[in-house]
Amino acid sequence: MAGPLTGMKVIEMAGIGPGPFCAMVLADLGADVVRVARADATLDPCDVLSRSRTVLNLDLREPQAVQQVLALVAQADVLIEGFRPGVMERLGLGPDVCLARQPRLVYGRMTGWGQHGPLSHAAGHDINYIAISGALHAIGREGEAPVPPLNYVGDFGGGAMLLAVGILAALHETRRSGQGQVVDAAMTDGAALLSAMMYGFKAAGQWSNYRGDNMLDGGAFFYDTYACADGRHVAVGAIEPQFYALLREKCGIADDPVFDAQMDRQAWPLLKLRLAEVFRTRTRDEWCALLEGTDACFAPVLDWDEAPEHPHNRARQTFTRLQGVLQPAPAPRFDRTPADAPHASTASTPDEVRQRWQTAT
Repeated sequence: MAGPLTGMKVIEMAGIGPGPFCAMVLADLGADVVRVARADATLDPCDVLSRSRTVLNLDLREPQAVQQVLALVAQADVLIEGFRPGVMERLGLGPDVCLARQPRLVYGRMTGWGQHGPLSHAAGHDINYIAISGALHAIGREGEAPVPPLNYVGDFGGGAMLLAVGILAALHETRRSGQGQVVDAAMTDGAALLSAMMYGFKAAGQWSNYRGDNMLDGGAFFYDTYACADGRHVAVGAIEPQFYALLREKCGIADDPVFDAQMDRQAWPLLKLRLAEVFRTRTRDEWCALLEGTDACFAPVLDWDEAPEHPHNRARQTFTRLQGVLQPAPAPRFDRTPADAPHASTASTPDEVRQRWQTAT
């Protein structure tokens, strides 16, 4: 594949969630990613996170299969694994063994709790990892329980994306030192890092521990979602004075003095009720015709079917189809080394991969 990571050779130990997402991002950007999957694993076009790979079906309980992986490690730049601490070591594929085969290897480890700590060997999922970071507590409506933000914050943001950043940073350092290293990407660490701005606000006295009480958590009436006359929703984020003034003008409330108190937190609950009444007077499409594309910081809230059809997404080709499956296209964009469109994963053998990598080298 073309892209800025063309020439990078990556071994991915098949798993679920953040590990595959990290590997997908690298593959999307041109890396040659070889997925080591179970012997009975099949290729599923609906498994979007597994696109653009070469897949090796191996039974790692067999010593020969482990040796085949190690032979690939000797040629690889990166290895990604997402098992509990100790699993790769028990398979005979731990960092010490792999770095002995390839001293320049970047060994990326993705876990929820990290490689050490009192919880490191416990089971868990995204919701658990973001719970101890403080992030989950902050998400939800006033007076209600915290709301899981899908698995974006732990698995994909705090986990996969930071693992990708860590891998690329380690590769950059390897160019200078000639030595590889282990990258320990813990979703607890990553979710905490994603909360850096909020911890700063908290230290400055600008953020409370109460959900729905802050500017960016739905507490502010000018940064929230609203139901329209047709039951659909719109999103408003008019924080800056000039954007807020335009929102008032477009909504016909510029002359209503009650809306002058934008930053009066005591007035937010009342103003939210008043603005909700305004948005219920028109359908979502009518509000789009009035507000979309202006500086009022407005957008319609689209569902999974609507989002790919939005004119902006269509113009940017934000979504693509692969084997009939609609899915997001690679991101970000590069002007000089653009990435190819994703392709279907294909089965291969260790010998075929070694030969390809040898030729590429």
